[in-house]
Amino acid sequence: MIEKDYLADMYRDPYFPDFLVDKIKTLLKEVVALLESGESDLEVIQAAFDKATIGINELEEEFDDNDSEIETAARESIGETVDLILAHYKVAIDCEEAIREREW
Repeated sequence: MIEKDYLADMYRDPYFPDFLVDKIKTLLKEVVALLESGESDLEVIQAAFDKATIGINELEEEFDDNDSEIETAARESIGETVDLILAHYKVAIDCEEAIREREW
């Protein structure tokens, strides 16, 4: 998957500090690394998405501290990126299920 596709709308919007979007990207890239290793067990993959989503949840206060928040545009951008990852690696998990741990 091409890195420029990760969170494209968040990077284009100055409301979202790039250094925080980078943190979300890093969390999602951990899932991608697992997929690129050849992992195909859906439970293991879901656990990786859960871990990434919980990590994103933990960034909410940092977004607030930087006059930003994980709101509608961010949710959509994260969801689109997760959808791209799922499709690219042919993972049979629904996007909503993949980010089921979200608090945003």
